[in-house]
Amino acid sequence: MTTLEPVTAPRLLVIQPDEQDPLGPLGDWLTAAGAELDLVVPPAFPENLDGYAGLVCLGGHMGAYDDLDHPWLADVRRLLAQAVTRHLPTMAICLGAQLLAAAVGGRVVPAPDGPEVGPLLVAKRDAGWNDPLFADLPFMPDVMQFHSDSIEALPPNASLLAAGTLYPNQAFRVGSCVYGFQFHIETTTDLVLDWARNNPDSAEFARPGDLTRERLDQAHADLADTWEPVADRFVRLAAGDLTPAEAPRPQLPLIQG
Repeated sequence: MTTLEPVTAPRLLVIQPDEQDPLGPLGDWLTAAGAELDLVVPPAFPENLDGYAGLVCLGGHMGAYDDLDHPWLADVRRLLAQAVTRHLPTMAICLGAQLLAAAVGGRVVPAPDGPEVGPLLVAKRDAGWNDPLFADLPFMPDVMQFHSDSIEALPPNASLLAAGTLYPNQAFRVGSCVYGFQFHIETTTDLVLDWARNNPDSAEFARPGDLTRERLDQAHADLADTWEPVADRFVRLAAGDLTPAEAPRPQLPLIQG
């Protein structure tokens, strides 16, 4: 009889920059898929990503360049840049996506048309149909928005996976397996209601009725249906059971004769 070797659970480092944005349901989805999670909060970050099969970076109220008030942001950007260099499967959410962009040559700015808030849809772009995490998503997946900065320019070697009407750069992949999501997938109704109460100026930008408990409950049910399978595929990617995307080829400048 052949004895099967036990499968080692992929160990993921989870960076939580802000106590107001916990891992939430995303943590349940990742552990249900077989991952082991090491959660760290500022300023207790490791020097490197040795021993980790993947990285998750959550959101927060601070900006990607707010080093004066939050000097540890430089450590988070450093770890995200390491993940790109090491081709380490990474999921960076909202502030995490902005930090990823800032770490490897993108540009983050105050959202020129104001905050983007509430349950909305994004649209898959061409690269998303061939991406291991995004290929099975619907054409217009449900997301939760709550941000006042935007990613104005993607990093070099990045592929746009999903776009929005107000702010185009909603989901992207750097290289073969490092993902940035401008939106949230980890929230709960109570958390979004807390954010709205604590940030009334931003909450005013939500569409009428979008921040009611009934609307948010339905939105989070849709989020679970859409994004729990993506979390499962991310764990499989970290475990080596899912083939990463083919990284885009660097664009070389044309030489004029």
